[in-house]
Amino acid sequence: MSLVRVDCHLHTVASGDAVTTLDQLAERAARESLDVVFITDHNEISAAAAASDLGVRVIVGEEIRTPDGDIIGLFLTERVPYVLPVAEVVARIRSQGGLVYAPHPFDAGRSSLGRVLPGLCAAGAVDIVEVFNAKIETQGPNERAAALATAYALPGGAGSDAHDPAGIGAAYLEMPDFDGPASFLAALADARITGEYRPHAPRYPRRPALPFDPYRPIRLASRSRW
Repeated sequence: MSLVRVDCHLHTVASGDAVTTLDQLAERAARESLDVVFITDHNEISAAAAASDLGVRVIVGEEIRTPDGDIIGLFLTERVPYVLPVAEVVARIRSQGGLVYAPHPFDAGRSSLGRVLPGLCAAGAVDIVEVFNAKIETQGPNERAAALATAYALPGGAGSDAHDPAGIGAAYLEMPDFDGPASFLAALADARITGEYRPHAPRYPRRPALPFDPYRPIRLASRSRW
């Protein structure tokens, strides 16, 4: 059986809040021995759709903002607009033959589906629950996601959620190879998760402090009496 390493959730500069270029993605994926990456930029598929000859298989995804939290579509052919009701987003993903993936569902620090996710799972609106997200420092939210996936007999996904090159490879699935959405879902039953917490690199590194000069004048901000 041929196994592949798959990162289900990562971002490029097209996301707006990420810094990874496609060239950097290719270099880092090779270093981390990744075989497949789902590029899931925020509300955008342009980079994923344009990616080619990177040395790693790229599958088009999108992390879509809804009023109830973020949701990811995998295996997309068209961009899904953001801020639509979650039911409409699910319908648009499914109409393309895509899969509905619930990212970081119980991370309170991000736009997450946790409050509405059990109802979506019960309604059959979710295909995969992200049970390991490498940007979650404490494992409580990931463990809650895994418990929910088990309760609804849904497969679990894993993603680095990388917004910078250093984050790529922090989490991935090692699983049988696949050739489309249906075989990906089937192969998830035999997937093994590897992951570690890896925080985002600082976007704006602090400048080094200047050496103290006792003769340098100090400028004081003016203050109003009122």
